Amino acid sequence: MGVDFLWLEVTGKCQLACDHCYASSGPDGTHGTMLARDWIRVIDEAAALGVTMVQFIGGEPTLHPDLPRLVRHALDTGVQVEIYTNLVHVSPIMWDTFRLPGVRLATSYYTDSPEEHQAITRRPTLRATTKNIARVRELGIPLRAGVIGVLERQRTGEGVAVVERLGVAEIGYDDLREVGRGVRENGPGVDQLCGHCGDRKAAISPAGDVWPCVFSRWLPVGNVLDAPLADILTGGTFERITGELRREFDARAVCKPNQPCRPDPCSPDCSPSCQPARNCRPANNCAPNYTFGPCAPKDQNCNPVRNCNPNKCRPTGR
Repeated sequence: MGVDFLWLEVTGKCQLACDHCYASSGPDGTHGTMLARDWIRVIDEAAALGVTMVQFIGGEPTLHPDLPRLVRHALDTGVQVEIYTNLVHVSPIMWDTFRLPGVRLATSYYTDSPEEHQAITRRPTLRATTKNIARVRELGIPLRAGVIGVLERQRTGEGVAVVERLGVAEIGYDDLREVGRGVRENGPGVDQLCGHCGDRKAAISPAGDVWPCVFSRWLPVGNVLDAPLADILTGGTFERITGELRREFDARAVCKPNQPCRPDPCSPDCSPSCQPARNCRPANNCAPNYTFGPCAPKDQNCNPVRNCNPNKCRPTGR
């Protein structure tokens, strides 16, 4: 099976300590055991395999000192780049990196309430993120945003409205995923996934572990510090695990939309965003049409397989 998109989780370090973080990242996180030369080798191997896009995630990827170098290397190999950043702090060198041709950004947003935002991220950074979103738009850098529902009665609809007013056209929504610090009741499992894990995509951790998806991190299929990426993605373990996932997804496909649902082209971010057909999002939904990449995690327009709601395409408050 070919792979054309990779999540590159280059760090577990982040300025925030979000209560729902699927990667359990935070200020005490590290860049892991993967060195810059390891990431460069992985990018080269990915390009040789036909990967057309990588997304740098974390943690907060802009905290990795080699991110500008890695971004430029990916672009030099002909691979498109998206950086999923919290936009809390952007250094001059990172602004220069963001403005490189072929780079686009994605970010998370939660609410228009500073108090709610701080309750979610554990840091008073709503003003900084909002200001930097406005700056990104002023500079004409491609940007999309995902609003994540974490709290009961959260002002998610108002958060969407703020991002719209800032001029962001591509806005998605997702609920909390029970992975990492997002565990509430059920914990990690197939019902937290969008249904496309390993479907022409894979994720690589700061330690080199390869997963079918950033949310399926309890299912490692190999490690790029031990074997070439091509061997892992064509190996028996990857085929076995992704096959088991597909059979499980098929067994859970219970939604019956009135008209055929199809996944819009998905954009990679930090949460599952490929909309499986069984998740019943009507063809005339309000989700933006993504045209620049495959699937991704954390807060775009895919719900987990358990969340079928064909009548709702945008939150109005929680």
